[in-house]
Amino acid sequence: MTRPRNWLTTALRLVAGIAIAVPAALLLGASPAAAHPMPHSVVQLDVYKDSVTARLELPVGDLATAGGIDLTTIESAALPTKAKAVRTYLAQHIRPTTLKGEAWQVSIGALSLSSTEQTSTGPYRELIAKAVLTPPAGADVRHFKLDYDVIVHQVVTHVALVTVRQDWAAGQVGDDVSATQVGTVRLDVRSMTVPALTVDLGDGSAWRGFLAMVELGGDHILTGTDHLLFLLILLLPAPLMAAGGRWSGLVGARAALGRIGRITIAFTVGHSVALAATALGRLEIPGRPVEAFIAASILLGAVHAIRPLFAGREAVVAGVFGLGHGMAFSFVLAEMQLSTGQLVFSLLGFNLGIELVQLLLVCLALPSLLVIARMRVQPALRVGGALLTGTAALGWLADRLGMPNPVARAADSAGSHTTLMLAVLTLAAIAAVGWTLATRRRALSEPGEGVRLRLRRLRAES
Repeated sequence: MTRPRNWLTTALRLVAGIAIAVPAALLLGASPAAAHPMPHSVVQLDVYKDSVTARLELPVGDLATAGGIDLTTIESAALPTKAKAVRTYLAQHIRPTTLKGEAWQVSIGALSLSSTEQTSTGPYRELIAKAVLTPPAGADVRHFKLDYDVIVHQVVTHVALVTVRQDWAAGQVGDDVSATQVGTVRLDVRSMTVPALTVDLGDGSAWRGFLAMVELGGDHILTGTDHLLFLLILLLPAPLMAAGGRWSGLVGARAALGRIGRITIAFTVGHSVALAATALGRLEIPGRPVEAFIAASILLGAVHAIRPLFAGREAVVAGVFGLGHGMAFSFVLAEMQLSTGQLVFSLLGFNLGIELVQLLLVCLALPSLLVIARMRVQPALRVGGALLTGTAALGWLADRLGMPNPVARAADSAGSHTTLMLAVLTLAAIAAVGWTLATRRRALSEPGEGVRLRLRRLRAES
């Protein structure tokens, strides 16, 4: 009589063990979202000298479940009616501390709503919130604990990804830099608590910030199509002589080199002075008028390349318009909220990067400019390049005055093909140098041609 009961008891225990083991394995060994993908939160940190700014991206559906604040159907214009409740809830669930347990100050700032989509989740609405985390005086912003359980304290399958987007002292700057993941915040199913995340950003340095700004400056001028076009369109007619309101004849290689050097230096001085004055003075200049001014400067340069408007005064024009370009450069530094010391290093590095890449591009373009000036197709190439540049400038000018257009979008997209541009300039420079050497060798090999060549060069330079 006991064997059936023992067999039944064993079977029941086995079934019960399976019933407990399978859910436990799913909870402990698999991602909570594996069975039914759900959107996660994102916490992006921007690290400054004395504070950390957090950009929170929170799915409104999970936020309603966790905090009882329903933003799923609310319009953006009505968000201020919920702002106090949202800020109160967030402040209660964001508790950064030093490694010794000293509390940081938390201030919840701007709020906004947007639509987005994450892999495998489909489209959904999210709340964007900005929080400023300020440590006690003298505390380390690079090593702290982030006690954060927004949404996670109620929605046990929710995960928050914590990343660093901007960190000057670690050399992580710029809009296009990839965020570095610090860790994740999720429920510990063993203790049914949400552990604080220890944030360790390592040891930053001014040197790493400086080098990052050199790279950012070089990338900014390389991808800044408008800045490059302005300089190159002024250099295009530099080897030519103006007479009777037209471009005709050559000024000689030495004179052309002098013009190109003066234009480049004047542009450099102009934008360097404006960049330093605007950045160090922390001047708040509206962006749209400056950007429109830059577009107008390119348009003027394009017209000048077709018909001389200020022949012999190109360096003065480059310096004056360079002031506007320098103001535009300063917008990049203004967005970083750097301390005075960091700003000085950044200004030096950013400007150095601009000048190094600018010098490289001018050196690559120089052989082609000198060769094209001596070719029969020079007028067609010059006018064609000027018309193309002028069209782009008109598109930019309209766009920056509030009239978006496909011409401006196409011109902006040209800045994303930097590798192709550098390859074309390099190949053109090599071809131009080769053509020049071959022409001189052929001329010197013919009787009397060497003398005539030198006489023509002397007459042109005189």
